[in-house]
Amino acid sequence: MAKRLLLLFIFFPLVVLSQNDSIINGKIVSESSLLEGIHVINLSKRNGVVTDSRGYFQIKAKVSDTLQFSAVNLKATRYVIKQTDFPNDLLLIKMESLITELEEVAIINYKNINAVALGIVPANQKTYTPAERKLAAAEEFKWYSPLLIPLGGMSVDGLINSISGRTAILKKEVIVERKEMLQAKTSDYFERKYFVETLKIPDEYVDGFLFYIVENEKFARSMKDKNKTMATFVLSELAVEYLKLKELEISNKTSNEK
Repeated sequence: MAKRLLLLFIFFPLVVLSQNDSIINGKIVSESSLLEGIHVINLSKRNGVVTDSRGYFQIKAKVSDTLQFSAVNLKATRYVIKQTDFPNDLLLIKMESLITELEEVAIINYKNINAVALGIVPANQKTYTPAERKLAAAEEFKWYSPLLIPLGGMSVDGLINSISGRTAILKKEVIVERKEMLQAKTSDYFERKYFVETLKIPDEYVDGFLFYIVENEKFARSMKDKNKTMATFVLSELAVEYLKLKELEISNKTSNEK
């Protein structure tokens, strides 16, 4: 009887602990030496962390929570938390490498050789995209007396474009162009198979997902700052949201057909 009570006192806290959010200590095990910055997402709680330089991480979870592990250089992995994981000091997650790593890459940056130094463009010249150039040429309307038009106080084109609504249309074109450029930049940063294999976006939904992510200010800002780590983390969050939206869309469509 005493032994049974002793075992109850030992295991009861573990059972209670596993039913609530607890800290899981884990480590990524892989042939790859690049273990820093791997995203660990609790899909059940929609929170995440990244691994340190040795692949260690800590995240809150409970029994049945699903953890997703993803990185550009590793094959995405999912793991469902079990009750037996809590007594262990360390949860080991094995991840397979996706790419062949180079032993050494040399990048030489010639700071003195650029478009200005070569005389291709003048120094300090503002550059415009095609849509921005059209908007600049149209000239935004500013209120001046019409008497100043002959004196150069305001262009006739600027007045006509503002009244006709062309300036507003060109502003919208600039916004659309920037989103298209962000889509193209995203496709350069991340291969299509990354969306399919790592983020689990079905191939037929990838193009729609690209339209979806460029509307997100946090993702746009991280891409503008060239912060690929943050952009990757935001993509993981947006992928979960997008898949849920598609599931809801399919469910509603099925219900309407019935």
